[in-house]
Amino acid sequence: MKSCTFFGHRDVSGDIEKSLTEILIDLIENKKISKFYVGNNGNFDRLVRKKLKQIKKTYPHISYEVVLAYIPQKKKEDEDYSDTVFPSALEKVPYIARIKARNEYMINKSKYVVCCIYKTASGAAEAVEKARGKGKIIINIFQ
Repeated sequence: MKSCTFFGHRDVSGDIEKSLTEILIDLIENKKISKFYVGNNGNFDRLVRKKLKQIKKTYPHISYEVVLAYIPQKKKEDEDYSDTVFPSALEKVPYIARIKARNEYMINKSKYVVCCIYKTASGAAEAVEKARGKGKIIINIFQ
């Protein structure tokens, strides 16, 4: 099964929604991607999660997981956690290093990385460089 993960800045605007949708459809229809991994730490992640939830209605064979770096201490009543996972390997990772460890987990599970990177000094850019170093196929929405 081919899979894809996503990395982007926390402050990404919704202006990329059309491009993201086109990329998702291409990945599903032409690259035969059926599994997606996304984090939950900012606007880009929220937008990707929203699009995956919507697109799954058209492509019910795909699946996605929102990979948590931390187990929520207080679950909000209106928050949906049904599409989230917390990798057991993160339990032993120090709290401060969990986002990087979560990102590495997602990189290792994926062939493709879709990103929205426009700042070179960021955790998202660092994750994309790590993925590039592992030979992953990178698609940057921002370019």
